[in-house]
Amino acid sequence: MAEEIDEHFRRVIGQLRTVGSRDAGEPIVPGGVLTGEQVRQLFDAQLGSRQLDLMARELGKAKAGYYSIGSSGHEGNAGVAAALRPTDPALLHYRSGGFFLARAAQVAGTDPLRDVLRGVVASTHEPISGGRHKVFGSKQLAVLPSTSTIASHLPRAVGLAFGLDRANQAGLRPEWPADAIVVCSLGDASANHSTAVGAINSALHCAYQGVSMPLLIVCEDNGIGISVRTPGGWIEHSYAQRQGLPYFDADGSDLLSTVETTRDAADFVRTNRKPAFLRLRTVRLMGHAGSDLEQGYRSRSEITADYPKDPVLATARLLVESGVCTPDEILAAYADKHAEVSRISTQVQTEPRFAATDEVTAAIPPLPATPSSSATPAEVAGDPVTLAQAINHTLGEQLAAAEDVLVFGEDVARKGGVYGVTKGLQRASGATRVFDTLLDEQTVLGTALGAGLCGFLPIPEIQYLAYVHNAIDQIRGEAATMGFFSAGQYRNPMVVRIAGYAYQKGFGGHFHNDNSVAALRDIPGVLVASPSRADDAAGMLRGCVAAAREQGRVVVYLEPIALYHTRDLHEAGDEQWLAPVGTASIPVGSARTYGTGTDLTLVSFGNGVPMSLRVLRRLADRGINGRVLDLRWLAPLPVTDLLAAAGASGRVLVVDETRQSGGVSESVFAALVDHGFTGTMRRVTSTDSFVPLGPATEQVLLGEPEIEKAALDLLS
Repeated sequence: MAEEIDEHFRRVIGQLRTVGSRDAGEPIVPGGVLTGEQVRQLFDAQLGSRQLDLMARELGKAKAGYYSIGSSGHEGNAGVAAALRPTDPALLHYRSGGFFLARAAQVAGTDPLRDVLRGVVASTHEPISGGRHKVFGSKQLAVLPSTSTIASHLPRAVGLAFGLDRANQAGLRPEWPADAIVVCSLGDASANHSTAVGAINSALHCAYQGVSMPLLIVCEDNGIGISVRTPGGWIEHSYAQRQGLPYFDADGSDLLSTVETTRDAADFVRTNRKPAFLRLRTVRLMGHAGSDLEQGYRSRSEITADYPKDPVLATARLLVESGVCTPDEILAAYADKHAEVSRISTQVQTEPRFAATDEVTAAIPPLPATPSSSATPAEVAGDPVTLAQAINHTLGEQLAAAEDVLVFGEDVARKGGVYGVTKGLQRASGATRVFDTLLDEQTVLGTALGAGLCGFLPIPEIQYLAYVHNAIDQIRGEAATMGFFSAGQYRNPMVVRIAGYAYQKGFGGHFHNDNSVAALRDIPGVLVASPSRADDAAGMLRGCVAAAREQGRVVVYLEPIALYHTRDLHEAGDEQWLAPVGTASIPVGSARTYGTGTDLTLVSFGNGVPMSLRVLRRLADRGINGRVLDLRWLAPLPVTDLLAAAGASGRVLVVDETRQSGGVSESVFAALVDHGFTGTMRRVTSTDSFVPLGPATEQVLLGEPEIEKAALDLLS
């Protein structure tokens, strides 16, 4: 069918008649928004996008290309680019080829045909991702790279629009002009995804409160998502009457209408700093992708009925019927563009591709080498405090030290968090620096993703560990991949605070007591910190903020809820779990050792640390002297300290409050084995179960009796 589109264009243009001539410097039609020359330039972008699609499919058939989701039928989005400024940051739908080429034509020194083809063939010379993935992205063009699948980029777009004016007011000088607007495009099928629905809702939620939100949402509506039809009129029905969201509608096959309507929409957003929605009516030509057999779900008559709506054909007609070009000139331009793309395709196929693992992973921030820590940290002066108080103090310290720090999330501001951890921070630092978000984790993380691009250092809070799973792709697919898709040209620094784990007495159940961390630990490049005591909480949070600020890191900071207000360790009133916060920063990947015994090493983290220390004291009453290693960091694991502690006794019991399957103990065992530890190893974990309500937790969560029994069994 791809050849039919090509042939259809040639045939129809060949049947047109020359209708005189018009000065290309004049409006192409009386009162038109574009001159003939401007239309000719946009037609060149549309031609380039079409020829790129055809070539991508040829390369795929020849096993020389690896990406064939094309923009055919959507080339009208070149008019969207023409109506905006090349300094307006754009997060693009994967069918926005016309937009990308039209924007590149506005910026000197670009070579977009070559750049796109390099992405198709995975050339390491591709300038945005370095051949790691085919995305529309360019630092020079203010196009932020994104896969844009299922609208996953919309929360970031909302966060970026949220951060633009705020960053300028804070004097952070983001890389875009003060009056820039954010444009984000998506498909009609993706508009139904909860990510899109939530992001658009959060944009309206901001605008409703008078918060600046200069966001233009462009829905390229072709009426189908792979093989599933979008009901006719659904996008209009869903958004045309949405209060607070001005709705604009343009025919994507009519370049003049697209430019004029987009200008109106962009002017509204730029002037009012409020969001607007543009529906661009398009068609999808040549199926979803090169591997898609469109005939399996669309009849031939349905497919060919879209041919006359081809936007490239429509612009060619406009040029001919206005007298700016002759049919022969159009066909010559079509052939010339095909030849140009073919020539470049031949050239890029000779360029290098990745040949080594470290070349691919060079764009992922490496986990820091794990330093060796002292066995017992030096005593720190100051009043002893709880874990929650230490985190509160350190957040306040960071807010006071730098104007770019933002603390936000659900209930964090006036209430001070469910557990009081952020109490008083808004009063001290102001409502623009410490604020509540709406009840949506994707929005919380999207705000951080966008704000980080504007120059802020966001510290968002996810209220409970179970809640992050509602939005894990904003960490996995968006935050962690930004450096990968941009070869390090873009970074989104953040420290995501998550209240987690179990052991809350008399409260909660599954959604407030969750011990599943596997989904966080396996994301490349993401640091995962998990303090258990006040002094560690303060020092590690400082280390996390430094890693985010200095290296653009994405950091997850897991806080054990049950230890927030814990004061005692062994007996009521002993206050041995309090500690002063000090001023030091704890290096990423360094563990902490309690004790010097050589009979046994208990390796733990979080709630397991005080439990292990109590067990260790009972073992001492039996004449067994051991030590407890608090890992503190779950990614990277503190391998240097782990090996030292394991080697000191030759016997290791991993005390793991997470689940047996996918728990932290699995990675600890793997690290020991991989590094040649030959001693005895055992582990004791919680059950593979969700955390139930009430006393039933004792049946599934790891307890001290199980730890003590496992230790004695290991020693015997």
